[in-house]
Amino acid sequence: MNRRFALKATIAAGALATIAACGQTDPGNDIVDIAAANGNFNTLVAAIQAAGLEETLRGPGPFTVFAPTDAAFAALPEGTVENLLLPENQETLVSILTYHVVPGAIQSGDVLGQVQDVTTVNGQTVRVDGRGGKLAAAVRVNDANVTAADILASNGVIHVIDKVLLPD
Repeated sequence: MNRRFALKATIAAGALATIAACGQTDPGNDIVDIAAANGNFNTLVAAIQAAGLEETLRGPGPFTVFAPTDAAFAALPEGTVENLLLPENQETLVSILTYHVVPGAIQSGDVLGQVQDVTTVNGQTVRVDGRGGKLAAAVRVNDANVTAADILASNGVIHVIDKVLLPD
């Protein structure tokens, strides 16, 4: 039993290391630069700008950002994103976006084999589960899967997720 756990943990660590190695970006760029240059985060970047958070996320940090892809935003009910980008909904948008940001730089190796509740910038917690899946390594944030981990920026780290996290 312990050998099986050790083997699974070793496989999970190797898979996360592979994902991390593939996800590395020039650490001279900040979180916003990396998201804007990627091409899969157009909605996220537009939301960051509409919420007035661009300057903050270009600041020294460090920050950990759980970054939903454009596909994750597209999976929200029709009209949700357009509604959130309206100036009168800026407070709600800020709450949602800051729910995706954790103070400090948390890398996948920091959560491997653990479950942690971490406090986000908006004051609520997200559950980060690094125990892995049955067939492959997996890290989840609430009910979102981390699809790429440890994208290093000059002011923190980005983990790509497949769902938009919604605070209570």
